[in-house]
Amino acid sequence: MAEIRNYTINFGPQHPAAHGVLRLVLEMDGEVIQRADPHVGLLHRATEKLAESKPYNQSIPYMDRLDYVSMMVNEHGYILALEKMLGVTPPVRAQYIRVMFDEITRIRNHLMWLGTHALDIGAMAVFLYCFREREDLMDMYEAVSGARMHAAYYRPGGVYRDLPNNMPQYQPSKWHDIKGVKVLNENRSGSLLDFIEDFSRRFPTYVDEYETLLTDNRIWKQRTVGIGVVSPERAKQLGFTGPMLRGSGVAWDLRKMQSYEVYDKLDFDIPIGVAGDCYDRYLVRIEEMRQSNRIVKQCVDWLRRNPGPVMLDDHKLAPPRREEMKEDMESLIHHFKLFTEGYTLPVGEAYAAVEHPKGEFGVYLVSDGANKPYRLKIRAPGFAHLSAMNEMASGHMLADVVAIIGTMDVVFGEIDR
Repeated sequence: MAEIRNYTINFGPQHPAAHGVLRLVLEMDGEVIQRADPHVGLLHRATEKLAESKPYNQSIPYMDRLDYVSMMVNEHGYILALEKMLGVTPPVRAQYIRVMFDEITRIRNHLMWLGTHALDIGAMAVFLYCFREREDLMDMYEAVSGARMHAAYYRPGGVYRDLPNNMPQYQPSKWHDIKGVKVLNENRSGSLLDFIEDFSRRFPTYVDEYETLLTDNRIWKQRTVGIGVVSPERAKQLGFTGPMLRGSGVAWDLRKMQSYEVYDKLDFDIPIGVAGDCYDRYLVRIEEMRQSNRIVKQCVDWLRRNPGPVMLDDHKLAPPRREEMKEDMESLIHHFKLFTEGYTLPVGEAYAAVEHPKGEFGVYLVSDGANKPYRLKIRAPGFAHLSAMNEMASGHMLADVVAIIGTMDVVFGEIDR
């Protein structure tokens, strides 16, 4: 008989499969995990505290940096809390743009998750496939906000600006000659909406490619089927939301159950799992990408047919147009006051939640009537999931820890905050 010794080992924070700065202290019996103790706080950036010293609008870019894979959805939760307090409703066109970019962000998030999760478990090719598509989605972000990641595009009362009528073009360089650039620019000759529509037409084929590589792959199934099983009742008790909860067979989705913006006007389904294991959560996210693509198509169709304002015409919240500001003294004062002092919220508190790609992302805001929050509390979906690490990993092998971290889709910006 081989002698099996008990060890306590550090997994991370520099481990390539730790998905950020997770320090996991594992108590091992040979290769079997007895206890998994996650240590968080290594990426603590005091977002909630910093918000207390900033006018409301200046905290929007902080939201992008929480879950730095799902930027605009973080903004959305914060903006909805502000709008609830202000008692304003953005124009319908702005709501459709927000929903469209929420779903583009969901696809971006799931592509990042799928590529890295597969890479952790040993499938190299999927990572390269997923990042090929993320490139197009980053171009959509860039076209509308000027940034590939941290967009700061949503504003109380609407969005920063309407969708542009032209896409940035590739230029000839030492990597691409004129002929190559022509091919790359084929789907960029029209507006941003044309580009998004072209992507939504191509995307289902790409998802089929990911499924061909993974869904019936016996190694993938050996690594995920029956790993990290959570029952529906236990998932609810642990505070799971999003794909982690739906993977256990609970059909809970804020877009349907507590509909916000224009989700109640759109046609989409909520995929749910059966077994509550890593494999089911994989299938749920794959199907979510298909459903998000459906929503994007519907939004593109509506936005084509319905031009209109994308921001409230209230200069206490939105800056006046540039030409007005240059000619009209009152507009100049509005502009100056908005960008230095900001706006005030009535005394009170509000909680707003969105269906984030990772689960329920909520923002609890307390106002004392000033131009900055008295308190801001963020409900990060990943925090609840990570706290179930011990329960999901106990009794499994060391290699299964990697699959469990991957299936949680954790990002430490929001967990540590």
